[in-house]
Amino acid sequence: MAEIWFYHLERTTIDQALPALLEKTLERGWKALVRTVSDDRVTALDSHLWTWRDESFLPHGADNAAHPERQPVLLSAGQGAPNGADVVFLIDGAEAPDWEHFARCVLLFDGNDEEALTDARKRWTEAKAAGAAVSYWRQTERGGWEKQA
Repeated sequence: MAEIWFYHLERTTIDQALPALLEKTLERGWKALVRTVSDDRVTALDSHLWTWRDESFLPHGADNAAHPERQPVLLSAGQGAPNGADVVFLIDGAEAPDWEHFARCVLLFDGNDEEALTDARKRWTEAKAAGAAVSYWRQTERGGWEKQA
Protein backbone atom coordinates (compact mmCIF):
# COMPACT_ATOMS: atom_id res chain seq x y z
CA MET A 1 0.00 0.00 0.00
CA ALA A 2 1.24 3.47 -0.87
CA GLU A 3 2.43 6.02 1.62
CA ILE A 4 0.32 9.14 1.30
CA TRP A 5 2.06 12.44 1.91
CA PHE A 6 0.07 15.66 2.29
CA TYR A 7 1.99 18.83 1.44
CA HIS A 8 0.40 21.97 2.88
CA LEU A 9 1.51 24.96 0.79
CA GLU A 10 1.42 28.28 2.60
CA ARG A 11 4.25 30.35 1.11
CA THR A 12 4.56 29.19 -2.47
CA THR A 13 2.27 28.05 -5.23
CA ILE A 14 2.01 24.51 -6.55
CA ASP A 15 3.90 25.62 -9.67
CA GLN A 16 6.76 26.87 -7.49
CA ALA A 17 6.93 23.84 -5.17
CA LEU A 18 6.28 20.96 -7.58
CA PRO A 19 9.48 21.09 -9.70
CA ALA A 20 11.79 20.73 -6.69
CA LEU A 21 9.75 17.78 -5.40
CA LEU A 22 9.93 16.18 -8.85
CA GLU A 23 13.71 16.63 -8.90
CA LYS A 24 13.98 14.84 -5.55
CA THR A 25 11.82 12.04 -6.89
CA LEU A 26 14.08 11.58 -9.92
CA GLU A 27 17.20 11.69 -7.70
CA ARG A 28 15.82 8.60 -5.93
CA GLY A 29 15.61 6.81 -9.26
CA TRP A 30 11.82 6.91 -9.24
CA LYS A 31 9.43 7.84 -12.02
CA ALA A 32 6.63 10.32 -11.35
CA LEU A 33 3.12 10.92 -12.56
CA VAL A 34 1.65 14.39 -12.06
CA ARG A 35 -2.12 14.16 -12.19
CA THR A 36 -4.19 17.31 -12.62
CA VAL A 37 -7.78 18.03 -13.61
CA SER A 38 -7.63 19.30 -17.20
CA ASP A 39 -5.71 19.04 -20.44
CA ASP A 40 -5.26 22.83 -20.41
CA ARG A 41 -3.50 22.54 -17.05
CA VAL A 42 -1.28 19.76 -18.44
CA THR A 43 -0.28 22.04 -21.33
CA ALA A 44 0.47 24.96 -18.99
CA LEU A 45 2.46 22.77 -16.61
CA ASP A 46 4.40 21.22 -19.49
CA SER A 47 5.44 24.68 -20.64
CA HIS A 48 6.30 25.78 -17.10
CA LEU A 49 8.55 22.79 -16.37
CA TRP A 50 10.71 23.51 -19.43
CA THR A 51 11.51 26.99 -18.16
CA TRP A 52 11.11 26.87 -14.39
CA ARG A 53 14.82 27.31 -13.65
CA ASP A 54 17.64 28.20 -16.05
CA GLU A 55 20.22 25.91 -14.44
CA SER A 56 18.00 22.86 -14.28
CA PHE A 57 16.56 20.32 -16.70
CA LEU A 58 13.52 18.36 -15.62
CA PRO A 59 12.81 15.60 -18.16
CA HIS A 60 9.07 15.25 -18.63
CA GLY A 61 6.26 14.91 -21.12
CA ALA A 62 2.50 14.96 -21.43
CA ASP A 63 0.47 11.79 -21.71
CA ASN A 64 -1.01 12.96 -25.02
CA ALA A 65 2.45 13.19 -26.65
CA ALA A 66 4.40 10.37 -28.29
CA HIS A 67 5.80 7.63 -26.04
CA PRO A 68 4.33 8.55 -22.64
CA GLU A 69 5.72 5.26 -21.29
CA ARG A 70 9.27 6.63 -21.67
CA GLN A 71 8.75 9.76 -19.58
CA PRO A 72 10.48 9.97 -16.19
CA VAL A 73 7.87 12.59 -15.26
CA LEU A 74 4.50 12.23 -16.95
CA LEU A 75 1.86 14.96 -16.84
CA SER A 76 -1.73 13.77 -17.12
CA ALA A 77 -5.37 14.66 -16.63
CA GLY A 78 -6.30 11.00 -17.14
CA GLN A 79 -6.30 7.96 -14.90
CA GLY A 80 -3.59 5.67 -16.25
CA ALA A 81 0.13 5.59 -15.46
CA PRO A 82 1.73 4.41 -18.71
CA ASN A 83 5.21 5.39 -17.52
CA GLY A 84 5.07 2.93 -14.60
CA ALA A 85 5.39 5.75 -12.07
CA ASP A 86 6.50 5.02 -8.53
CA VAL A 87 5.00 8.28 -7.23
CA VAL A 88 1.80 10.07 -8.15
CA PHE A 89 1.54 13.79 -7.44
CA LEU A 90 -2.04 15.02 -7.15
CA ILE A 91 -2.53 18.72 -7.82
CA ASP A 92 -5.49 21.05 -8.36
CA GLY A 93 -7.88 18.64 -6.65
CA ALA A 94 -7.12 15.67 -8.93
CA GLU A 95 -8.32 12.29 -7.73
CA ALA A 96 -6.33 9.05 -7.54
CA PRO A 97 -8.64 6.07 -7.26
CA ASP A 98 -5.63 3.88 -7.99
CA TRP A 99 -3.22 5.39 -5.42
CA GLU A 100 -2.55 2.02 -3.82
CA HIS A 101 -0.62 0.98 -6.95
CA PHE A 102 2.14 3.53 -6.27
CA ALA A 103 4.94 3.49 -3.70
CA ARG A 104 3.93 7.02 -2.71
CA CYS A 105 1.04 9.38 -3.34
CA VAL A 106 1.77 13.08 -2.79
CA LEU A 107 -1.14 15.46 -2.44
CA LEU A 108 -0.18 19.13 -2.76
CA PHE A 109 -2.77 21.65 -1.60
CA ASP A 110 -2.97 25.41 -1.18
CA GLY A 111 -3.35 26.27 2.48
CA ASN A 112 -4.81 29.66 1.55
CA ASP A 113 -7.74 28.02 -0.26
CA GLU A 114 -10.50 26.93 2.13
CA GLU A 115 -11.96 24.47 -0.40
CA ALA A 116 -8.54 22.83 -0.89
CA LEU A 117 -8.07 22.59 2.89
CA THR A 118 -11.47 20.96 3.33
CA ASP A 119 -10.73 18.49 0.53
CA ALA A 120 -7.31 17.62 2.01
CA ARG A 121 -8.85 17.00 5.44
CA LYS A 122 -11.46 14.73 3.87
CA ARG A 123 -8.81 12.79 1.97
CA TRP A 124 -6.67 12.48 5.13
CA THR A 125 -9.62 10.98 7.01
CA GLU A 126 -10.39 8.57 4.16
CA ALA A 127 -6.75 7.48 3.82
CA LYS A 128 -6.44 6.85 7.57
CA ALA A 129 -9.69 4.87 7.56
CA ALA A 130 -8.33 2.76 4.69
CA GLY A 131 -5.25 1.94 6.77
CA ALA A 132 -2.80 3.93 4.65
CA ALA A 133 0.45 5.28 6.09
CA VAL A 134 -0.10 9.04 6.00
CA SER A 135 2.28 11.94 6.64
CA TYR A 136 1.59 15.64 6.86
CA TRP A 137 4.25 18.11 5.70
CA ARG A 138 3.94 21.82 6.33
CA GLN A 139 5.89 24.49 4.53
CA THR A 140 8.37 26.40 6.68
CA GLU A 141 8.93 30.15 6.54
CA ARG A 142 11.97 29.57 4.33
CA GLY A 143 9.95 27.45 1.88
CA GLY A 144 11.31 24.08 3.01
CA TRP A 145 9.27 21.24 4.46
CA GLU A 146 8.79 20.05 8.01
CA LYS A 147 7.00 16.84 8.91
CA GLN A 148 4.17 17.55 11.34
CA ALA A 149 2.48 14.15 11.57
